[in-house]
Amino acid sequence: MEPQSRSVPGADGLSIHLLEWSRQGVPILLVHGFGSEAHIWDDFAPVVAPYYRTLAVDLRGHGDSDHDPERRYDYQSHVRDLQAIIAALGIDRLVLIGHSLGGRISTLFAARHPERIAGLVIVDAGPDLDARGVSRISIDVERSVDLTFASPAAFESALAHAYPGARHPVLARMARHGVRKREDGRYERKIDPAYHTARGELTAAAADALEKKTAKELWEALARIPCPVLVVRGAASDVLDPDTAERMVEEVLPHARLAVVPRAGHSVMTDNPEGFSEAVSSFVLGEE
Repeated sequence: MEPQSRSVPGADGLSIHLLEWSRQGVPILLVHGFGSEAHIWDDFAPVVAPYYRTLAVDLRGHGDSDHDPERRYDYQSHVRDLQAIIAALGIDRLVLIGHSLGGRISTLFAARHPERIAGLVIVDAGPDLDARGVSRISIDVERSVDLTFASPAAFESALAHAYPGARHPVLARMARHGVRKREDGRYERKIDPAYHTARGELTAAAADALEKKTAKELWEALARIPCPVLVVRGAASDVLDPDTAERMVEEVLPHARLAVVPRAGHSVMTDNPEGFSEAVSSFVLGEE
């Protein structure tokens, strides 16, 4: 099942790119993580497309969405984009599924607009992040954000280091959709380099203070989400630790359950596509 490509107005005058697998049923909007793009959901989307109107977004500064010349890549700007997308599509109520950065954005949106959310899936994301994973991702980004590649295959080799659990067909697809050809014939990543630069300009103390503020906002947001929520954690994740996941489900979210996907790290949907699809489809399709 091949998705259709379309663009809609986001916030701040930006154009936001979407993939759409189906147009019937309650909408599901899939929100990727930092450094990725909408095709990260290519294995999962066809599983739910027969039952839901299934869409995936390229966040601003990612994929085929506009880069923001003002470098507004904070969480609230992404939340405003979701608001604009949903308005442009004429959606009243939907299911949100967000991974990593997308999970945090989806959490904030769901707390701000609880009447719009029929269900929420938070994939390997939480208010408190494991320092091991944060450090690993930061190093990977610093090494690759300004690199160019001779071909998508060369980018695939770089991805294999960042996604050691992903299979070759998944890596090849990520490489194909994750770069664009430049005038000099080389390939560059689609993510806006300024996305990382803007964060890198913060001092360590300022970055730590911002993360603590964000964590507090996210814990408070979780407590305000009344809809059913599934928290998905990769069993080998170095980003969402077991204690944080259990606290989210058992102490904070009013109506939630936890699914731990085996043979998966932080990038659950690429490390174990079948396990991820089984966990999430059982939730959104009401299966036990």
